[in-house]
Amino acid sequence: MSWLIKQIFETITQIAGFIANLDILYIEWFLNIIYPFLFFILALFILPLFIVAMTFGASLYIFLNKHKQILLNAYNAHDIWQASFKSISVFWETTSAIWHGHEIIGLENIPDTGPGLLVYYHAAMPIDYYYVHSKIILYKNRRMKVVADRFLFKVPGLASLLEAFEVTPGSLETCVNLLKKGSILSISPGGVREALFSDHNYEIIWGSRCGFAKVAQEAKAPIIPMFTENSREALRSLPFFRKFFRYIYEKTRLPLVPIYGVFPVKLRTYIGEPIPYDESRTPEELKQLTKERIEELINKHQRLPGSIFQGLLDRVRSKNYKKD
Repeated sequence: MSWLIKQIFETITQIAGFIANLDILYIEWFLNIIYPFLFFILALFILPLFIVAMTFGASLYIFLNKHKQILLNAYNAHDIWQASFKSISVFWETTSAIWHGHEIIGLENIPDTGPGLLVYYHAAMPIDYYYVHSKIILYKNRRMKVVADRFLFKVPGLASLLEAFEVTPGSLETCVNLLKKGSILSISPGGVREALFSDHNYEIIWGSRCGFAKVAQEAKAPIIPMFTENSREALRSLPFFRKFFRYIYEKTRLPLVPIYGVFPVKLRTYIGEPIPYDESRTPEELKQLTKERIEELINKHQRLPGSIFQGLLDRVRSKNYKKD
């Protein structure tokens, strides 16, 4: 130990001696030589980055001001719930624009009035749905009711959020009544199972579930199919030990599969044309038709298998739409 301390002391002494013996004139001469290169690097790289940052800052400022009046109207009306919804929606839309360059195609397929059942593919974490929900609040001025897995109601700390957004575990009678009152209702039939055990091939995992179709038929409401391109690339569930995690989930309903990512891939949401009510259809037929419509959106707009790298490139290249 004493030998190590001696070596460290000698090294420090040598460095101090070297610094003390430096010629101040030499240092000044050296700095005068490299100053032009420093200014060149500053002009070549740092200043353009500053201009880019200022451009994005200006864009963000204008973007937020675009929604300023909406928020002011909500708060001035003393409607705390509505003001809260609008504030959260602006936050999510800002996040979607910056982190994922989110676009929504087919927003006009969400009715301005009257009922509709939005049925969508469930990604590992449905951030795409948060983005869509926010845009519908901001641009259609409609609040969607949400049917969610019962597991969410057991998570501590979510009670206020679930209450505010009128999230329901979704009995058939409750959902039918909401639609008959003219609400927009959203549901992912695949739920947590699809979120955890689908993959970058975007397999729809609905099993025998057709409750949503029964709801739509009884309420005489249209079904609106929805899919978001690259939603499975933004966040992914761990691909290892799937059989083990699937076994645990089926036995306990505990979603233990780890999720990773939040990659800034390009997200585009496609809202398909509504499937109108047809009394001649059975719930099983309506379920199959809805599944086929979502699969059509996947096959038309999603690169299969999905790729995180390609999803990142989609941020800077134009979309080449597949032909029908």
